[in-house]
Amino acid sequence: MPSDIEIIKQRKKDGIDIPLQKDVQAKTTSTYLEYVRLVHNALPELDYDDIDTSTTFLGKKFSAPIIIDSMTGGTDEATVINGRLGELAEKYGFGMGLGSQRAGLKSEELAATYSIARKNAPNAFLIANIGGAQLAKGLTIDEARKIVKMIKANALVVHLNPLQELVQPEGEPRYKGVLGKISDLAKTIDVPVIVKEVGAGISREVAIKLEMAGVAAINVAGAGGTSWAGIEKMRAEAMKDDLKRHLGEMFWDWGIPTAASLIETRRAVKLPLIASGGLRNGLEVAKCVALGASMAAMAYPFLRAASQSRESLFAFADTILAELRSTMFLVGARNINALASSRYILTGALAQEVSSRT
Repeated sequence: MPSDIEIIKQRKKDGIDIPLQKDVQAKTTSTYLEYVRLVHNALPELDYDDIDTSTTFLGKKFSAPIIIDSMTGGTDEATVINGRLGELAEKYGFGMGLGSQRAGLKSEELAATYSIARKNAPNAFLIANIGGAQLAKGLTIDEARKIVKMIKANALVVHLNPLQELVQPEGEPRYKGVLGKISDLAKTIDVPVIVKEVGAGISREVAIKLEMAGVAAINVAGAGGTSWAGIEKMRAEAMKDDLKRHLGEMFWDWGIPTAASLIETRRAVKLPLIASGGLRNGLEVAKCVALGASMAAMAYPFLRAASQSRESLFAFADTILAELRSTMFLVGARNINALASSRYILTGALAQEVSSRT
């Protein structure tokens, strides 16, 4: 029988390999960001070189409103990827989240697959990561502190993944008491607590509960990008678990599209918001800022580039920044505050959905 550590390493490896080797993107839905149209400004009254993409989030200055979203750790491949992502975060002034770190509590070997990020990014804003299901199961405040200490984190994210836990062959779909545990964590741990989904979105009802629980920020992580139900469906298929395979197929596109989640969450709470879930370029980052996000986060595009080479990763970052700056130039936004107040028009399915939710 394989050991617990070997099982964890294989699951974490699957979480890298399947998105890179299989098509596990949304099938029948999208982020709805294609229904957000920024208004062109033919008289921007600024020079491209004058554009300032820097911003401040949770007391830290960033070169741009960009976070490398939580992805991986707990396997040998993750050491290379997190090392490269850490280098990028340090050089470019981006934020960076780590994958779920429960594995790092199991051994020093697994902890090193996460701490490499801090080794390569001594000054970057790093976000530690634990699961809501693990809090419900009994993960303690002291263990959460160890997870923060593992990467000398600037913040701690609690990820909510009921859909993934439901479909995952070895999942733990137990969420009773999670909100209370999040509230306790926010009151006692000495870094800001962020709560994020992992691709199914945050509703206004959940956002209000999280704000009342005292969290510092919310990452909406909506539908339209990588489907974790799809990833777990493929894992279930390989393990010949027909029921989980069926559930993964049925709920592949379940969730609130990213733009819809961002808009309704922005209207519901005053907390800083991170937009993620299927973002693929700098134009979409700009759209999210215009819709009310303080930061935008991406996982799959950074994972894909980091898995190829350090050069591919840095070239991708340059492209994202050029796309963001170009969008700002075309709407006449000299800085992120101006971008945040840019005019936009909602069209199609998003306009209909937003109007139906008001």
